Amino acid sequence: MARGGHGLARVAVVVRAGAAPLWWLGVLAAGVGVCVPGLTGRRIGVTAGAALFVVAVAVVVYARRKRYAALARSAARAGKHDVLQDRAVTARNWRRGHRWWLLLAFLAAVGSAFAAPAAGGMLLAGCGAGLWLKAAWVGRLERDADVLLWVRVDWLGRNAGGAVGKAVKGYRSTGIAAGDAAPGGAPRKTPALV
Repeated sequence: MARGGHGLARVAVVVRAGAAPLWWLGVLAAGVGVCVPGLTGRRIGVTAGAALFVVAVAVVVYARRKRYAALARSAARAGKHDVLQDRAVTARNWRRGHRWWLLLAFLAAVGSAFAAPAAGGMLLAGCGAGLWLKAAWVGRLERDADVLLWVRVDWLGRNAGGAVGKAVKGYRSTGIAAGDAAPGGAPRKTPALV
């Protein structure tokens, strides 16, 4: 890395990185859970799961929005020595840093099926859906300001997932064409010309 530069990860990619694993593990756990009669019975378990899904989506989408918005408003321009991390590397680092939490959450969701079938899995899937929606909201912030938001990799923490953690003192911004991810963290449909 060049002197004075920092490794930067896309904020929206960090937010979005957990969406797919949580969604699919939740869907799998809910599918397994439906096969278990459970203490409450399937109908009550699925109804409770639907309510938990909606609550999880809302909580994840709205959690810490003010901090995201404040950091976005005060973002400093990235320097010429800053190194932009690829989308795939950011997502892989997040998943590696959270692999044990994901496994424990999946096992807890499957285990909860013996009490309320499918409820735990639907809660997990709701967290994943909430992260997708939150990443889309970050993408709207980026499009409105016509910038992409980045966070220093060394501020993300040990598990590479704290885009608004205590260590994050500010965001960096680049032009909308920088990096290999579109606003919101999705892969670009066509390669960016930088």
